[in-house]
Amino acid sequence: MTTQDLKQRYESEVKKALVDKFGYKNIHQVPRLNKIVINMGAGECTHNSKLAETIVKQLSKIAGQKCVITRAKKSIATFKLREGMPVGAMVTLRGQRMYDFLQKLNCVVLPRIRDFRGVSSKSFDGRGNYTLGLKEQALFPEISYDEIDVVQGMNISIITTANTDEEGRALLAELGVPFKK
Repeated sequence: MTTQDLKQRYESEVKKALVDKFGYKNIHQVPRLNKIVINMGAGECTHNSKLAETIVKQLSKIAGQKCVITRAKKSIATFKLREGMPVGAMVTLRGQRMYDFLQKLNCVVLPRIRDFRGVSSKSFDGRGNYTLGLKEQALFPEISYDEIDVVQGMNISIITTANTDEEGRALLAELGVPFKK
């Protein structure tokens, strides 16, 4: 299946399946993907400024678009953190890049996880949005092991227009996200 096929599959098959399952009266009630937010936090950025640059490069490669450096909102003396210091990076994907990333996540990245049996279906927030955590950036094919200085995890939030977790779970399952049985 090509990346263009995921969006076409949503339009042709997934919408019909969700209407049959939930009995929507209007086609605009059918849940759809809104955006995907990828966040890479790195507390070590405060001590090592080079690390912030490498995280930005790696996250930009993974997402296919430039990411934004997130900065500390307030100072915390215990962590030796000052307001405005870099603490990570994030990127928001919409449109075709969002579908491309979801396709890559389902078909390439998740199967590379050791002893992978599916993602947890308990990580919904109550409004149909799903958050997934990965422990290392090396799962992505764009990142080679030689480039990695520090193994860094990331959070991937899939934001949908679904009203309930059940609708969001059905949408993501139809789009090919492998949930645990």
